[in-house]
Amino acid sequence: MPEFLDIDGSVMEGGGQVIRLSISLSALLSIPVRVSKIRAGREKPGLRAQHMTGIKLVGEMCQAQLKDVFVGSTQIEFTPGKIRGGHYKADIKTAGTISLLMQVALPCALMADAPVTLDLRGGTNIENAPHVDYMDMIFRPLLQKFGADFTLQIHKRGYFPKGGGHVTMTITPIKRLNSITLLDPGTVSTVKGISFVAGVLPLKLANVTCEGFKEKLQNECKELNIRCYKEDTEISPYSCCGMVVSCSLSGGDNGSGGYIVGGNVLVPRGVKAGQEEARKAGQQLGDQLAATLRARSCLDHHAQDQVILYMALADGKSAVRTEKLTLHTKTAIHIVESITKIKFNVHSNDDHDIIECEGLGYTNENIKGLKRSNSSLGESNDDIEDTKRIKTIPS
Repeated sequence: MPEFLDIDGSVMEGGGQVIRLSISLSALLSIPVRVSKIRAGREKPGLRAQHMTGIKLVGEMCQAQLKDVFVGSTQIEFTPGKIRGGHYKADIKTAGTISLLMQVALPCALMADAPVTLDLRGGTNIENAPHVDYMDMIFRPLLQKFGADFTLQIHKRGYFPKGGGHVTMTITPIKRLNSITLLDPGTVSTVKGISFVAGVLPLKLANVTCEGFKEKLQNECKELNIRCYKEDTEISPYSCCGMVVSCSLSGGDNGSGGYIVGGNVLVPRGVKAGQEEARKAGQQLGDQLAATLRARSCLDHHAQDQVILYMALADGKSAVRTEKLTLHTKTAIHIVESITKIKFNVHSNDDHDIIECEGLGYTNENIKGLKRSNSSLGESNDDIEDTKRIKTIPS
């Protein structure tokens, strides 16, 4: 019988983040984990569909043995094997967000023995979570700082409550992650993004959302390039209104190039959304980004907690300047420290925090060697053989 590392699923934020980090690190470090009291403080405790699907997805990727992985389960066991490349399919079958499937699977895919393709279905633009557009526009450039990358293709949009979105993500494994230093954001360059409507909603709402956003950002950046449009009904058959923005910063740390911060928002009430709701949503996003810029943060609040796992795995010391730590980030640090046994140091200031850690220098032993180096994306992977394994993750 394996010896499990026991993890309290109700600790701190007490939600899906505890599960995602535990499963990713279990697969990467070959540590069997038992997560109990899952979402104990929530209105509906236990696994929801998106958590279950994420566990099963990573389970397939690393040939894990699973126990009690079903909707409503309050305790699971996960015993990992070797992470394998291939083509994997996962369908949440609800509006559960696809971006959170990416969060749990991407670190594992980067350390597979061959390229990975993920066909993911669920919600693409969901409230209180990073949109898939955010993952491509803001998180991907951040991941490139670590020497890793992915490509993303959106086939169909999925919104609450029906979901039905479809995204393909492709990842080439790497040997190791670079450490990062993101302490000086430099100056604001441009803000760009999209403001969209879909379904029966009029284009006017996208314009009003954009106007609300610009009201709050005009003192922070003069060049605001937001594209307002209506989604094609073939891609987005259901109604939704929202906005995703990215802000380019010059970045002054060791000539490492610019940084990108951003965010996303949805207009509430769906088909009943009006101009007042649209303007308030745009203003909310504008306030969030303005706060990030005023704090001279190199990470926005969506990226803040996501970067913790990659800092822990990286080769060398990483340091990042953020806004004040969110509960999600504090939870991420707690879980990552508990599993990896490394130590994060947080230096608190009036309007920002600095997070530091000495990474594990994790090396991908699933691949034998890499033939050449690429300074912008880390090390290349010429000797990795592609596979044609296709696996479907059951719901």
